[in-house]
Amino acid sequence: MRVLAGLVLASAAVLSASAQSSERSQLALATAALQFGEADKALALLSPLAQPGGEAEAYNLKCRVEYSLEQWDRAANDCEQAVKLDGRSSDDHLWLARALGAQASRASFLSAFKLAKRVYAEMEEAVRLNPRNADALADLGEYDYTAPAVVGGGIDKAEGVAAQMDRIDPIRAYELRGHIAEQRKDFGATEREYKQALAASVHPAFQWISLAGFYLRRERWTEMEAAVRSGQNAAERDKRAAVALYSGAALLIQTSRDPARAAKMLEEYLAGSVKSEDAPAFVAHTWLARLKQQMGDVAAASRERAAALALAHEYKPALDLK
Repeated sequence: MRVLAGLVLASAAVLSASAQSSERSQLALATAALQFGEADKALALLSPLAQPGGEAEAYNLKCRVEYSLEQWDRAANDCEQAVKLDGRSSDDHLWLARALGAQASRASFLSAFKLAKRVYAEMEEAVRLNPRNADALADLGEYDYTAPAVVGGGIDKAEGVAAQMDRIDPIRAYELRGHIAEQRKDFGATEREYKQALAASVHPAFQWISLAGFYLRRERWTEMEAAVRSGQNAAERDKRAAVALYSGAALLIQTSRDPARAAKMLEEYLAGSVKSEDAPAFVAHTWLARLKQQMGDVAAASRERAAALALAHEYKPALDLK
């Protein structure tokens, strides 16, 4: 009987280890799918795992997929569940802050006010849990220089975050100081900070696009387009900076400038091997479909819309394309 009991326990341990290994494999596949913009695949992998008794990581990943799909309420609910399951994760608190922030930007004044306080609390907690979390610091700094003091913001606080960033991510510290100067309407200082970031960067494509964004906000159109072109050229030489192609195309689309270049940048991004959840492939296909429509290539527009929906069948902007 003791031998039989030992065999049963050993079998149970093997089955448990096998189940854990399978779950880790699914989470890894879901993470890869999220990065490559395969929203439907990621959700199919995550939905069985993001259930009562599941792991915080599954809920966090599901939240991030829903965030990319602009499903803000679902994202906030799943990120909140991740935080409940593991309140020690800096990234879980950061993503909950982002999802709540997206909700707040679309809420009524009173609801937005309440949500903004929660956003700030979650950002502060993300930084408290991991003071070297550069993404959390960048988000907190952005909140501080844009939000009023009544909901926790303040330019002086943003300057404190920039000082922390100096030791962790100097490039983003320059950019944060640029934003602070811009908020103070010191546009000369803003441009200098962006150019310092550009000079110090090992992946300058990103900083060219940041500089282009500043020129856009100042309506310096010729310089904006020149900076986008420089960012494109830099990204074509640096495959790790491929996301800059997506971001540069977004600026051209926003300003209705050079649609042919915007389309080319999106095509290069989609054809490359490096993708990111910050630049979802299904969004790139949707933007490209709109550009092709504008340029009169109806067949290409239809193909791009179909490509977007093949990756994310619930993505509303793609569904809304005619």
